[in-house]
Amino acid sequence: MLSADDGDGAQGRLLDHLVELRSRLLRAVIGLLIAFVALLPFANRLYGWLAQPLLEKLPKGGQLIAIEVASPFFAPIKLAFFVALVAAMPWLLYQVWAFVAPGLYRREKKLALPLLASALLLFYVGCAFAFFIVLPSVFAFLAQVTPSGVAMMTDINAYLDFVLVIFLAFGASFELPVALVILVLLGWVTPAQLREWRGYAIVGIFVIAAIITPPDVVSQLLLAIPMMLLYEAGILAARMIAPREPADSVDADHG
Repeated sequence: MLSADDGDGAQGRLLDHLVELRSRLLRAVIGLLIAFVALLPFANRLYGWLAQPLLEKLPKGGQLIAIEVASPFFAPIKLAFFVALVAAMPWLLYQVWAFVAPGLYRREKKLALPLLASALLLFYVGCAFAFFIVLPSVFAFLAQVTPSGVAMMTDINAYLDFVLVIFLAFGASFELPVALVILVLLGWVTPAQLREWRGYAIVGIFVIAAIITPPDVVSQLLLAIPMMLLYEAGILAARMIAPREPADSVDADHG
């Protein structure tokens, strides 16, 4: 039975955790706002840079248009906030880490930190791959299949939404190795099972690629092929960190 002192101590610890959580959330928001405000003067320049993959593939005289009255103002600001969020992601993740790390064991800390860093790096690589490789291929395909007599002029808001979805889709898809490693660490699957399920994984990867990419074979392959390579990388990483069975227990099983 808990004494009054124990109850007061538990309540005090809970209050300390809530104060720490509020402090970390406040620091995260302030960091994000600083990045956003710093990028605001460059919002139009950022949008011009983002529009290059489409503008380079448009026919002569093609351009982006603004259908809504306030689109020329809000679209660059929306992009600046997204860039600020991506740029501030290390700071945001650090605040999460600083809050949860004191409650983790040493082995959990040793595994969690590389996983967080790998997830962040893979997300950045996925976004870069989408911008420099996928988008030019997609827009080249769309420019070729545009019917004659149709002027390809995209609204700046629609273009921004399309590109951001592609960024998020590729950034999230490139997290596949981290997801596989986490599943192995949780004991839900083993590296051997991942190898056995390779065929099903390939089918699932192509289905996902067909759903989240534009309806052309090139962009689907540009997502499916890296995901298959990342699946193999996830298996290798999982084998390296998977807990090994003690030698005596293995011998006993064979005996």
